[in-house]
Amino acid sequence: MSHSPFDTSKPLPVADGDSAEFWKALNEGVFLLQHCEDCGDVQYYQQAMCRICLSENVSRKPSSGKGVIYSYSVVHRAPGPAFKADVPYAVLLVQLDEGPKMISRLVESDLSLVDFDLPVEWVGVEVAEGVTLPCFRFAKS
Repeated sequence: MSHSPFDTSKPLPVADGDSAEFWKALNEGVFLLQHCEDCGDVQYYQQAMCRICLSENVSRKPSSGKGVIYSYSVVHRAPGPAFKADVPYAVLLVQLDEGPKMISRLVESDLSLVDFDLPVEWVGVEVAEGVTLPCFRFAKS
């Protein structure tokens, strides 16, 4: 689906055969990661095989949802009309405790406090009916 430059609707994720279980679990309040049962690698990106050893012996397990801010950027200029009301907001690269890194957004937190290596925890944010995104907030002590 293409978006015109004047479109104010945000793009939504589309579940496919590899990611349907992940999106369903997010809607139920569970953040899943894929674990390779052969080499032990843990991956965020949902796919049919392990990205390290190419084994198809992968399973999904609940994540702790905890990690640290590996890198970040605070967006002050909206990338398009759909995001104009959101600025400023922080885009994070989170190093999850289980190993993988993922890009997400900081919510429920003071942007002036964002910095490297701060602990964060996942929070599901419903952006449309039946569509929950994995976002992060500063970890509660």
